[in-house]
This record gives sequence, structure tokens and C-alpha cells, in this order.
Amino acid sequence: MTRQRDEVPSTHILAAMLRRVMRSISGSTAALREFIRVMSRLHLFVYRVTGGVAGGRYGLPNGRFVLLTTTGRKTGKPHTVPLLSIDDSDAVVVIASHGGLDQPPAWWLNLRANPNAHLQIGRRVLSVTAHEADPGERSRLWPLFVAEYSGYLDYQQRTSRELPIMVLRPVGNAARTSS
Repeated sequence: MTRQRDEVPSTHILAAMLRRVMRSISGSTAALREFIRVMSRLHLFVYRVTGGVAGGRYGLPNGRFVLLTTTGRKTGKPHTVPLLSIDDSDAVVVIASHGGLDQPPAWWLNLRANPNAHLQIGRRVLSVTAHEADPGERSRLWPLFVAEYSGYLDYQQRTSRELPIMVLRPVGNAARTSS
């Protein structure tokens, strides 16, 4: 007799496990920072190898993971990170949670210094320009992020900073297929 799986997809189980790990190490900033660094590198590798087929959804109802490439504000070198995103009309929206750490993520600081970036969605790469959501946009977008991933509530409680929401809009005829 084969056992039927519960209705909870394995991706939801993985997300729940990761949340538990993050909660258990949240008392140590160094451990949380290292966990985020390692998991981001692993996610980035899997996403690139599969063109977003693996590591692109993780059972999210409407959101998806994207790869954001910014220009380092100190080095001038490209830096790429995987981020949960939601669509908002013609824009892609991401949140600078950094797992609830008090220090904002480097990619957000990079976008503040230079709002031009590249966004990979699956195998498609777009040139984008970024702006931080104004209070009206934020009040509309925050609940959408929480609906996608309730862990953002944990992140917000963990830090004294407001988690910035960044709106990324494609520029010009920016779509191209990566090879």
C-alpha cells in the first residue's frame, strides 16, 4: 500500500524547517548572518544551475524568487542575491529584510547608491531601476509580502529598523534571454 502525502507540499515543509532554524539561532547575530550567507549562496547556485526551475517558487502562492544583481557601492563589482519577490503591475517588488538583522542587506545599500540593477526571473534577465516604496506603496505592499511569507512578521519584530520595500521597474527594452 502506498502512503499518500498530506496536502502540505515538501516546499512548505522546507520553508517551515528553515524558519525554525532561523528562530533557534536568532539570538546570535553572527550565527544568523552566517546562516543567511550560506543559504543565499546555496539558493543562488541552485537557481543558476536550473534557470530558476528549482529555487524559483518554494510553494509560494503568488510570489517567486528572483536573482537581483547590484553594483557594489564600494567595489564597483556585481553582487547577486536571491530574493522573494511579488509582482505589482509592471514592477517586481522585493523587501530588504536581511532575516530581521539590524544591519540592512548590502544589496539595499548598493541600490541606494546606484538604483540601476539587473533582475533574473527564471532564465530572463531584465535591466531595472529601483526606488524605495513611499509610505502609501508600503502600506499596500507590506500585507502582500506577509501573505506570501509570514516570516516577515518575525523579521520585523526582530529588528528596530523598518524593513524597506524596493520597487524594481524594467527600463527600456531591457528583456533579454541569458545564455
